[in-house]
Amino acid sequence: MSAPARDSLMADTPAPARTEPAQPAAPRAALVSVRPGAIVLARHGEPALSRKCYLTSDQYRDWWARYEVGGLRAGQTPPPELLATAEGAGAIYASTRPRAQETAAAIAAGREVMSDALFIEAPLPPPHFPSWFKLPPKYWGAVARFWWHVFNHHEGQETRRQAECRAEKAAQALIARAESGQDVLVLAHGYFNHMVGRRLRADGWDLVHNQGFKYWSQRRYEKR
Repeated sequence: MSAPARDSLMADTPAPARTEPAQPAAPRAALVSVRPGAIVLARHGEPALSRKCYLTSDQYRDWWARYEVGGLRAGQTPPPELLATAEGAGAIYASTRPRAQETAAAIAAGREVMSDALFIEAPLPPPHFPSWFKLPPKYWGAVARFWWHVFNHHEGQETRRQAECRAEKAAQALIARAESGQDVLVLAHGYFNHMVGRRLRADGWDLVHNQGFKYWSQRRYEKR
C-alpha cells in the first residue's frame, strides 16, 4: 500500500473512545440523630411522720431514723401534672425508701417502676447540741445538712464526697437512658435530687421547669 493511501486510511479510522474513570457512589444519607428525652426529678409525697414537734438533737436523730422507714400520710392525691409526666415517661425510677415507693405506686398506674438504692436521700446526722436546745424537725434538717455539707459531719454514714460520687453515677445512668429519646422520671428525695440536678447541669442539661422542692414537686431537665 502506498504511503498516501495508508495515510488516508488512518485518517478515516475513528479514534478509540476514552473511558471515563468510575465516579464514587454517592455517600449514604447520614443517620438522623435522636434528640435525648427529658429527665424529670420529682420529690415524694408528704410523709406520715409529723413535723409538728420540738426535738433535741438526739431526739431528732431518732426521728430521722423513723422518717427513713416510714411511708406517706394517708389521703393524698398526686397532682395532675405529675401524673401526666409519669404517663409520658418511657422509664420510671424510684428510691427504695418507703415514702418514694408509695409515691411511685400512686402515680405509676400499674406500670413498671425500677427501684434503685442509688437514689436514696443523703444522710442527715445532726450535730450534738445541749439537751435544752430544741428545734422542729424542719429546722434540724437544715442544721444537719449544713454540718454535713460544710463540716463533713457524717457520723460514719455516707460522706459528702461519697454522696457526690453517687449523684454523678445517678446522673450518668439517667443520661444513658434518656439518650434513647424517652423521657425519664425519678421519684426520690429533695436534697439528693438537687445533687443529681447539679451534675446534669454540669453535663449540659438545662433546668426548663422548676417546681422547687415541695412534696410532689418536679424539676425537668432537657439537653441543650
